[in-house]
Amino acid sequence: MSNARANPFNSIAVHVALLTYTAIALFPVFVILINSFKSRKAIFRDPLALPDGDTFTLIGYQTVMKQGDFFLYFQNSMIVTVATLFFVLLFGAMAAFALAEYRFKGNLLLGLYLALGIMIPIRIGTVAILEMMVASGLVNTLWALILVYTAQGLPLAVFILSEFMRQVSDDLKNAGRIDGLSEYTIFFRLVLPLVRPAMATVAVFNMIPIWNDLWFPLILAPAEETKTLTLGSQVFIGQFVTDWNAVLSALSMAILPVMILYVIFSRQLIRGITSGAVK
Repeated sequence: MSNARANPFNSIAVHVALLTYTAIALFPVFVILINSFKSRKAIFRDPLALPDGDTFTLIGYQTVMKQGDFFLYFQNSMIVTVATLFFVLLFGAMAAFALAEYRFKGNLLLGLYLALGIMIPIRIGTVAILEMMVASGLVNTLWALILVYTAQGLPLAVFILSEFMRQVSDDLKNAGRIDGLSEYTIFFRLVLPLVRPAMATVAVFNMIPIWNDLWFPLILAPAEETKTLTLGSQVFIGQFVTDWNAVLSALSMAILPVMILYVIFSRQLIRGITSGAVK
C-alpha cells in the first residue's frame, strides 16, 4: 500500500519538474520571438520588453523573404529531418527488437558496440565522412545529410528502444506466434504500438540536433540548392555587420516546426520519459 500511495506523488513531482524545465527552456525562445518584431535600437535598448507601437516592425521578416530562398531552405531542412527520423525509428526499432527478443552469442557485445555512438561524437570522423561522400558522389545532395544523421541517431535510438522492447509481454508475442504471425507482423502490429511513447521520445531527441545543425550542412551540402534553414540563415551574419532583425526573424520561423512537433508529441514524450519513474 505504501508504494501505491507514493506513486501519485512521484508522478506529480516528475511532471512538475518537466513543466518547470520546459518553462526555463522556452524562455530564450520567447526572447527571440519578441525581439524579431522589434526595431534594431529597441532590441539593444531593452531586449526583454514587448514590442509596442513605437518599436514594432516587420523589417526582419521582409528581409528574410527578399534575400535568399527561405522556402527552399525550409523544404530542404524538412526533407532531411523527416527522412532521417523515418530511417532512425525504423532501423533503430528493428535493431532494438532483435537485441531484446533474440538471445545469441555476442548479444551484449553488439549492444555495447551500438551504444558507443552515444559516447563518441560523429564529428570526429568528419574528414573520413567527407572523403566517403566525395567518393560516392553524394556531396551537395540531401542524401549525404540523411545518411550522416541516420548514423548519428541510431545509437541513441537502439539504446532507448531496446529497454522498452524488453518490457513488452512475452505472452503477447508468443500468442502471435501460435496464431501463425510472422516475426515482421509481430514487430509491426504488436510491438511497435506498445512502444509508441519511446518512439516519440527518440523522434524529439533526434529532431532538434538535426534541425539546428550547422556543421554537416556547411561541409557536405553548402550549395545554394541544398542549403538547410540553419545554414541559409547565416547569410545575415557578416564579419563586420550582422542584420539582427533578419537573424532573429529567421530563427523564429526555424523554431516553429520544432515547437509544433513538441506540442504534438508532448504527451507521448512525457510518458516515454516518466515510464520508469512512476512504477
